[in-house]
Amino acid sequence: MVLSRAVDDEPQPVPAAGSVEVGFAQDMSVHHLQAVTMANWARDHSGDRAIVQLAFDIGSTQTEQVGRMKGWLMLWQQPEEPLGEYMTWMTEPGSHSGHGGDQVSPSAGEGAMPGMATEQELTKLRSLSGEELDVYFLQLMLRHHQGGTDMAQYAYDHSSVGAVRTLAQSILKSQGPEAELMRQLLAKRDAEPLPYP
Repeated sequence: MVLSRAVDDEPQPVPAAGSVEVGFAQDMSVHHLQAVTMANWARDHSGDRAIVQLAFDIGSTQTEQVGRMKGWLMLWQQPEEPLGEYMTWMTEPGSHSGHGGDQVSPSAGEGAMPGMATEQELTKLRSLSGEELDVYFLQLMLRHHQGGTDMAQYAYDHSSVGAVRTLAQSILKSQGPEAELMRQLLAKRDAEPLPYP
């Protein structure tokens, strides 16, 4: 018995280098991996159960999402990281995203993506302990989530690939409540979020 393929099951064109899909998968993987690094450090070094649980949740969720994005890149025969500058996929002509090179966080190094921590900030995070560690982790991760949310929203708005839109929507659904929790945890510690453009 031969099964015919439904029209909806027709293969979609493979996303090309420079597309929203490839750029999102490459850049968001890099962005997520830094979040995983920070989360794993906080999970292993904080004495606060709320911080440890939040860090565990972030690390677990984003590691799984990176695996998905790297799988797509392999299937699309694209490198895991961009060959040029980050964020070029968010500067499509005619888009009203307002994103581009000037959207990088003021504290981020050249070529970094929105919300990412600098090497100096990561070094400082690793040097802290107790409540100082918890507060700085929350500040860095909240800013990181803000940058990731901007990227996910752009991918959701501009991608025509269902799997990419689904993942972007999942990121938005998880990071929104996590960001709100981080604001609450900072407030309980009489601390303010870091500036975000």
